[in-house]
Amino acid sequence: MTLAALFDAGVDAEVIRAGIDSLGLEGVHLRVEKVMKGGFHATYVKVEHPEQHAHRHLADIEEILNRSTVVTDSQKQIAREIFLAVAGAEAKVHGSTIDKVHFHEVGAIDSIVDIVGAAIGFDLLGVEQIVSSPIPTGHGKVKIDHGVCPIPTPGTAELLVGVPLVDVPIEAELTTPTGAAIVKSLVDKFSPSLPAMTLEAVGYGAGTRTFKQRANILRIFVGEAAAKPDQDQVFLLETNLDDVPGEVLGYAKQQLLEHGALDVYTIAAQMKKDRPGVILSVICKPDNVDELESILFEETGTFGVRRHLIERSKRLRQSITLESEWGEVEGKLGWREGEAAVFTPEFESCAKVAREHGIPLRDVYRAVESWYQQVQFDDEDGHDHDHSHDHDHSHDDDHSHDHDHDHDHDHDHGHDHDHG
Repeated sequence: MTLAALFDAGVDAEVIRAGIDSLGLEGVHLRVEKVMKGGFHATYVKVEHPEQHAHRHLADIEEILNRSTVVTDSQKQIAREIFLAVAGAEAKVHGSTIDKVHFHEVGAIDSIVDIVGAAIGFDLLGVEQIVSSPIPTGHGKVKIDHGVCPIPTPGTAELLVGVPLVDVPIEAELTTPTGAAIVKSLVDKFSPSLPAMTLEAVGYGAGTRTFKQRANILRIFVGEAAAKPDQDQVFLLETNLDDVPGEVLGYAKQQLLEHGALDVYTIAAQMKKDRPGVILSVICKPDNVDELESILFEETGTFGVRRHLIERSKRLRQSITLESEWGEVEGKLGWREGEAAVFTPEFESCAKVAREHGIPLRDVYRAVESWYQQVQFDDEDGHDHDHSHDHDHSHDDDHSHDHDHDHDHDHDHGHDHDHG
């Protein structure tokens, strides 16, 4: 359904066909046709292939990807991330490792085509952000290689950990392992409503089954984000603590930062019964909320964590490297529209210079700032100078990083990207 929706939204089907053909999967063909589904005109894709009995491992998938000289490196990397997500889920469910576990449904030829085709399609769209509505799983039972399982199947359920779900009362498997893997790997954030955007195209991908309750269609919206690039949404997690030793707080902070928190800090507070304590606060991206909240519960023993979704204004960022008498020193530029850029030396880079040359850190900072000012002066006067620029759109407080869809399910996906 994802592949069909991508075609319907205007992605070049012939480019995807060429990529699929280059995988060397004998007898595989894409049949694309227009259908009516629940009264709506949509695109339907059928992967036609010979009968197969092979169960593939991650190494087998890698070998298939490596055969192609048509699929680009970026497209292969997107596909690898999706397959790796499946391998991680299957390994956990079966008590194995990602190298030893074998793929079931997602190792089948049609799922390989779906995943690689989706990877090529999203890469061709050039989207910078993917937003999805909450995911419906459906209910009932389905037969898999291990027997009859309730919906969602164990592998699908593991892939959907941390993903918001919605109840759609249809007795069918609305989210397959392939769909769950695409969502897990590609979606940047989830929202029940479309993001602010100017629509450029809408794609309708039809599923195989027909439901009386609603049209079995996946929609993809492609457009340009209306939101400013210097604004985003983050979560603030908070918990009040009055019985946790300082070293435990320090360790918890390290764990939170290592697992993707943008910033972690404490504020002194007076608790009930006049006991001194702290408010432990964590700023994070929406898709890190559940994992970081679990760390808060596990490491601090707290009885409750508050969640706040907040709007954030920020400076756009660009990393630069300056050539100095001590070698390369890194810094970061930050700016907002209509304002002059602000330069800040990078602590780790300056600290390395200070340690290696026995210079006070504050003197290194001053020297680096002076060099930057000189570079700016040379730029204005048209002089040559030796420095390089590396683009870095991460945040200063971002100590770690944060990007379903054989989507055999019925929900709307808003895909917005900013051409700016």
